[in-house]
Amino acid sequence: MPRRDYYEILDVPRTAGLDDIKRAFRKAALNHHPDKNPGDSAAEARFKEALEAYEVLSEPEKRERYDRFGHDGLRGMATHDYGSFDSIFDAFGDIFGDGIFGSIFGSSRRQGRPGQFRGASLRVTLEIDFLESAVGVERKIALKRAESCDECIGTGAKPGTRPATCSACGGGGEIVQTHGFFSMRVTCHVCEGRGEVITARCSACGGAGRVQKKREITVKIPPGIQDGTRMRVAGEGEAGSDPRLRGDLYCDIFVKPHEFFERHNNDVLCEVPVAFTQAALGAEIEVPTIDGKAKLEIPKGTEDGHVFTLKGAGMPDVHNGRRGNQLIRLVIDVPRTLTNKQEELLREYATTEKTSVRPRKKGIIEKLKDYLGTL
Repeated sequence: MPRRDYYEILDVPRTAGLDDIKRAFRKAALNHHPDKNPGDSAAEARFKEALEAYEVLSEPEKRERYDRFGHDGLRGMATHDYGSFDSIFDAFGDIFGDGIFGSIFGSSRRQGRPGQFRGASLRVTLEIDFLESAVGVERKIALKRAESCDECIGTGAKPGTRPATCSACGGGGEIVQTHGFFSMRVTCHVCEGRGEVITARCSACGGAGRVQKKREITVKIPPGIQDGTRMRVAGEGEAGSDPRLRGDLYCDIFVKPHEFFERHNNDVLCEVPVAFTQAALGAEIEVPTIDGKAKLEIPKGTEDGHVFTLKGAGMPDVHNGRRGNQLIRLVIDVPRTLTNKQEELLREYATTEKTSVRPRKKGIIEKLKDYLGTL
């Protein structure tokens, strides 16, 4: 299905400023968040759609490329992965703050003891050639991602100081709110679920504990990968509160179509034209495979569309390495033009088959002679 326009998703004009985009995202996130729409897969899809739209339209470089080239312009640029909601608050916490948004998003932020959270996962799209998908390839990817602050070693506190236990929640990260007869446990609005508060912030990261850094990593794409595969590279996402809680990098692989080859599971199909004389009399021909050229013996009387199988010459299975087959479909190439000698021989052959064919077209000289003979 075609992907929806990001401006349409957030219901903003293309001239909208950053504040307008933030407000539109907050509204969409509140309306469609899965916690408010339990069991509604359509609402969950719209929520993730709004997240993706906001990430692109809120960053000048991504927005410029999207405005110029549409969705194709974003290929190769890292974006957050929205397969789960574990790290959404960390990716977009700057625009939510306290209140209901803090409760909704903060609830998934902590993992393990108070103060711990997993880094956001990232997603990038990579395009490779068909033959590269057969043998595997390496790609260098430039990422801009949150890394642990070197100055405070990820604590967010000024060097020489430590975060203090939150007095509002006692370090638990949650508080109990009572409404009449009902009580509910929500994320602490003071420490945002960390269980700690920073009294003296690190000047390098502003208390966030993380800073944006550029990184270049090498991704190994295995032989036999299919078009549309999402590949997980563990631990190459954004930093969390602990080195063991890094997010992952997801690579969406797109394989460019080949001029001659088509993939069918692990088999590779190729159509090869042959002369009708080769098909009728038999011949040995060269055919292309994903490994190079190969010899193929064509028996006498081979029909148009016949498929030959080259065992083990197809794509390797991405899991076990076993290769499929190369399928060669013959297409008999009927010549569009013939020499006089070729036409004469074919007409003679047609008489032996008692086959009805159109009469030979006369040239202008022959037509003129016939005309003169009637005068």
